[in-house]
Amino acid sequence: MTLFVLALLVFLFPLAYSPGPGNMFFAALGARFGVSATLAANAGYHVATLLVTALIGAGLVSLIDPDSAVFFALKTGGSIYVLWLAWKMAVAGRSAAEMRVGSAGFLDGVMLLVLNPKAYVIIVLMYSQFGGVGLASTGERVAVISLVFTLNNLLAFLLWTLAGDGLGRVFRSEAGARRLNLVFAVVLAGVAFWMMFG
Repeated sequence: MTLFVLALLVFLFPLAYSPGPGNMFFAALGARFGVSATLAANAGYHVATLLVTALIGAGLVSLIDPDSAVFFALKTGGSIYVLWLAWKMAVAGRSAAEMRVGSAGFLDGVMLLVLNPKAYVIIVLMYSQFGGVGLASTGERVAVISLVFTLNNLLAFLLWTLAGDGLGRVFRSEAGARRLNLVFAVVLAGVAFWMMFG
């Protein structure tokens, strides 16, 4: 089992730690609001990740054809949702109460995963490589793959959030707060377009 997990982690490393849409989303939130304000969204994203990954692995969620209307709807819905979050950040004020309005919660994290078709593609790719090898039973493989994938993603997102938080501390003065809102709103808008067209 140790070799199976190590091989899976090596496979996932570039996918999880490179600057993808999820990492950029949480880095932007961390920079603007700090790590603690992103924990609920991070929890939502990863609870949804664990459930969706297990359901796909167990064969309870059919594969989504990238040329289908469902895939296009997910792509469009996810992009619009992230654009809405970018708008919330762009109009967030400087006071603590106004900043909380612009931060993301548990359901925002869930929606970000559920409406992100690229997450489904990565999960299917992962199962195509590791779903039929390694551990004795299918149930054990699904459980291990789902848990390793989710915890590895969580670690990557927390590292990106911490990096964003460190960067954001430099600009969290009252004078820089508005500019930082706008910069990271643009980053989130870029994430939305990445989800749609990337």
